[in-house]
Amino acid sequence: MKKKERHQLLKILIQEHVIEKQEDFVSILREKGTEVTQATISRDIKELQLIKVPSLSGGYRYSLPPDVHYDTSKKLERLLKTCFVSVDVQDYLLLVRTIPGNAFALGSLIDLSEFQEIFGTISGDDSVLIICRSNELAKKIKNHFIRML
Repeated sequence: MKKKERHQLLKILIQEHVIEKQEDFVSILREKGTEVTQATISRDIKELQLIKVPSLSGGYRYSLPPDVHYDTSKKLERLLKTCFVSVDVQDYLLLVRTIPGNAFALGSLIDLSEFQEIFGTISGDDSVLIICRSNELAKKIKNHFIRML
């Protein structure tokens, strides 16, 4: 299951079930035939910015955050300006190098931006491998990032 699909499913589960622990997500997803680790759920919770709110049973349950619109393009531009080292294109792959410790945040912002040209990203400590849908689109994204600088 792709991350976007899993995130949508988690949003639905929160509305249909009282989810008190990360393990609750894991067990419900397993019941639905989706194998996922607690570590993956933990990352998803952070990315979805889920919060814990009081439940009717007296404990706490996961909930969606208040409807807040985050301008990921501004955050992406700001991060690129502060951590960018280089960018290179190889066929449909784009490699963005950052100063150490910033690539994961950059990759996450790129994913949140939902560029239609991008199939996915893989982040390390100081580089983000961006898998684009074609060579032309990789060049387009490269130029877009360069304009942001």
